[in-house]
Amino acid sequence: MVASGAEKTITVLVERLVEHRLYKRRYRKSTRFSVHDEKNEGRVGDRVQIEECRPLSRTKRFRLLKVVERAT
Repeated sequence: MVASGAEKTITVLVERLVEHRLYKRRYRKSTRFSVHDEKNEGRVGDRVQIEECRPLSRTKRFRLLKVVERAT
């Protein structure tokens, strides 16, 4: 999790490895998701599990399932 500025909303950063088609070198791509957090239980640095749901606002299309690992 990256940010928790707004009420009941967190920003989650998802990174993945992608291989270049021509040069076969792997590099990281990242995507940010606005996630609905009903109980405000997520904190910056946590590892979380999210699921896709109906549109909850203009940018929120995901819901927080659970906090997998707390930040130390």
